Amino acid sequence: MKNTFVYQAEKPVIKLLQITDPHLFKDESAELLGVNTQASFAQVLKEIQQENNQFDVILATGDLVQDSSDEGYIRFVEMMKPFNKPVFWIPGNHDFQPKMAEFLNQPPMNVAKHLLLGEHWQALLLDSQVYGVPHGQLSQHQLDLLKETLEKNPERYTLVVLHHHLLPTNSAWLDQHNLRNSHELAEVLAPFSNVKAILYGHIHQEVNSEWNGYQVMATPATCIQFKPDCQYFSLDTLQPGWREIELHSDGSIRTEVKRIQQAEFFPNMQEDGY
Repeated sequence: MKNTFVYQAEKPVIKLLQITDPHLFKDESAELLGVNTQASFAQVLKEIQQENNQFDVILATGDLVQDSSDEGYIRFVEMMKPFNKPVFWIPGNHDFQPKMAEFLNQPPMNVAKHLLLGEHWQALLLDSQVYGVPHGQLSQHQLDLLKETLEKNPERYTLVVLHHHLLPTNSAWLDQHNLRNSHELAEVLAPFSNVKAILYGHIHQEVNSEWNGYQVMATPATCIQFKPDCQYFSLDTLQPGWREIELHSDGSIRTEVKRIQQAEFFPNMQEDGY
């Protein structure tokens, strides 16, 4: 896979931070379903920094900007600078990739999609965006890159990262926006026993489960939350959050979702879609 990033670490544990679905706007005062996404994202980042955890890399898993604005992407970059860690990104369904390519190519942002993490792990960041629609699909090119990279690194435990969800949320309105060709992803992954986990965003809720024998993790958005197990569009009152991941040298993963504690953001519960 092109654009490989090598993180050299002698320590046995690699620490990742996942942030997802900030939905920033050009206007810093703009709201998404009653929540100021700039303020909620800033609060998430503030509380992460207060923990003083030393993450090795940061994964930003899509829907970074809601309105395709230059200002949204520029502000995202500025807000990530205090971490002083490389930030790797993938597009979500709301992102505009030409703007991402233009603005997310300077430190701390990194365009690499193949990460060699220490001596034992790799992460593969996939583009599941189908521009202009909410659902996702992995192109044949993405599937081929995935297969090729797995074949070249059979000794490395592997974390696969994308935006769209594989497992149903049991919410009919949201599950129509899933990854449409998950069966093709499964076929590519099947021969490789070194694939350990799949990580995504998109669904604005926490998931810790498994799919085809792989550990599956989904992470709360840094803004509004979607309520699971609802046939119709439903928001949740759970607070914005993030995910911390430890990749261990024996192939095991430890992970925890955390949510903000020092502020509260509540959406307009009367909204019926967006």
